[in-house]
Amino acid sequence: MRLFDVQDRVAEPPPPPVRVNGEEIAPEEIAREIQNHPAETPGEARTAAIRALVIRELLLQAARKRGLIAAPDEIADGRRETNEDALVRQLLDEALDLPTPTEQECRRYYEMNIAKFRSQAIWEPAHILLAASPANPRGREAARRQAARIIDVLNEHPDQFAQLARDHSDCPSRDLDGSLGQVSAGQTTPEFEAALCEMEPGTISTQPVETPYGFHVIQLMRRSSGKTLPFSTVETQISDYLADYVFQRAVRQFISLLAGEAQIEGVEFERALSPLVQ
Repeated sequence: MRLFDVQDRVAEPPPPPVRVNGEEIAPEEIAREIQNHPAETPGEARTAAIRALVIRELLLQAARKRGLIAAPDEIADGRRETNEDALVRQLLDEALDLPTPTEQECRRYYEMNIAKFRSQAIWEPAHILLAASPANPRGREAARRQAARIIDVLNEHPDQFAQLARDHSDCPSRDLDGSLGQVSAGQTTPEFEAALCEMEPGTISTQPVETPYGFHVIQLMRRSSGKTLPFSTVETQISDYLADYVFQRAVRQFISLLAGEAQIEGVEFERALSPLVQ
């Protein structure tokens, strides 16, 4: 016979205090910070919060050691930086001597990543959708057959596309003769986009195009191929990107240096800081 319905459990010990050079980060501060670091488990969220707070404390201590006095800047809408944010910004401005990307460096990046600087292709398709759920095999087959019959009609009478769209399409675009307007990459299903890529302007799909929505008969009205943007158009964008890359790398190295000289307690150094100091 059991004497107790509830088993005694050993309470987990509280986590050790987290200190940076003897300065403790309050548990309440860690608890507040956790909400800014969504993660799959509470432990991962807590580790991410500690990482952020330890790094912030390292930077604030370095700023105070240099005798910096907070001079908050206006951010937006009349709001100003907090004193701590201002100290971190001023510290990084003073500690990091960063070169400005040269035109030659920007042009080299442009030439090595030319594919990133193409405008997207734009299609102007119309379609006739014969809707059928993937969960309804018989309905899917009926939709496929109807789409095939419509294609057969259009092979003889391509000028009837608009009327057939109004009569048979299950898409609201039927009220626009099936027109979808202008679409670019990623705006339609992968299957629909793949079909567009294979078509020439003025043609109608030779086979029904299957997507999760059903089967489509597609007419490609017009297509504007993507073009490579000239260097002059993207030079500022590239310069800003390279400058930010250099800045982020320098910040990681600076934090690594501060952490290497600091006494950090209550958290495993590699686990807490390695994502920011690689």
